[in-house]
Amino acid sequence: MARRAKEPSTKSEESAESVSARALRPTLDLAEQVYDQLAHGEIPRMRLPLRTKQNIAFQMREGVWKLGRALGTRSARKKDGALMLLRTFYLVDFIGEMARAGKTSTLRELYYISEGWEEGKFHSEDESNLLIEDLEVLCTRLREDFRLHPEENGASVIGDLTLRERNRKGIAKKINCRDDVGDGGYALPFNVEREKIELLSTGAKFIIAIECGGMVDRLAENGFDEQHDALLVHLKGQPARSTRRFLKRLNEEMKLPVVVFTDGDPWSFRIFASVAYGAIKTAHLSQYLATPSAEFLGVTPSDIENYDLPSDKLSDVDIRALQAELTDPRFQTAEWRAEIELMLKNGKKAEQQSLAKYGLNYVTEKYLPEKLTEMGIL
Repeated sequence: MARRAKEPSTKSEESAESVSARALRPTLDLAEQVYDQLAHGEIPRMRLPLRTKQNIAFQMREGVWKLGRALGTRSARKKDGALMLLRTFYLVDFIGEMARAGKTSTLRELYYISEGWEEGKFHSEDESNLLIEDLEVLCTRLREDFRLHPEENGASVIGDLTLRERNRKGIAKKINCRDDVGDGGYALPFNVEREKIELLSTGAKFIIAIECGGMVDRLAENGFDEQHDALLVHLKGQPARSTRRFLKRLNEEMKLPVVVFTDGDPWSFRIFASVAYGAIKTAHLSQYLATPSAEFLGVTPSDIENYDLPSDKLSDVDIRALQAELTDPRFQTAEWRAEIELMLKNGKKAEQQSLAKYGLNYVTEKYLPEKLTEMGIL
């Protein structure tokens, strides 16, 4: 029986312009505060949660990184603080202009747009990106709500999922991610919120989020998604924010379990952790991006041994990364510690494609069915 998404919220019926306007409402309060401060002869200032490692904690109960309660003050008392306040209001004004004109901007374009802001221009793209993150914290919204996005889009999706996407002209089109797309699947746009994408129904029973494109192609070519009612999502390495947000929506709205299938190395373990628990850099957005119920499917260090997979020797950088993961709160379960310690002991890492040692059908006929059955998914 096809699963249907929850009834869409009011947000799905809003225009992109009204979403941006609602997202920026906290900045109106900020503008009033600064105006009042100036009117009373005070030095303008604003308060923001500190985005430092000291103010970020891993919430064990929720299983995600979150910002703490410590606040910092950005004041015009010094030139740098005054310029950041000036840039903040230039940025808010620019976002409002985009919403009214029905436009969007890449992060790179924003950086160059600021060249016209005279004293308020950014000196580097890192500087503009940090200010956007500050705005996300201040407004508790995603940068996509501000019509800002990176150059690249998110994942590709293959499987029985029907959605309705609103295109640039505002026309809604119904799409099935298996029947209405080419071999590459449905390409996620940078904005996957409800005003852009409505989730309608699915015949899938679970999601496999896959690190490598070659493995996605193998599963699709072998018909794994149809045979086992799976939804294949290509993470494209470290997943984009839109990819993580889309996985969370599928998990929450369509009640689809998420399993993550990556290479067997420390960097791939962190890909899983970013999907399941969030990352330090985006701790202020964990409630939007993290899927704490996601499970790691493989390739595990135990798999390398149990399936006698071709492997490579760990580099010194790999070893240091694994040692760091032993103190990372995202990897503190007994199972994770045992796997990381096993990898350090054996000094081996392996790619997903190493399963091809046993033939092109092995991954879909033996490895995945065995692992998924063990996990209770199949």
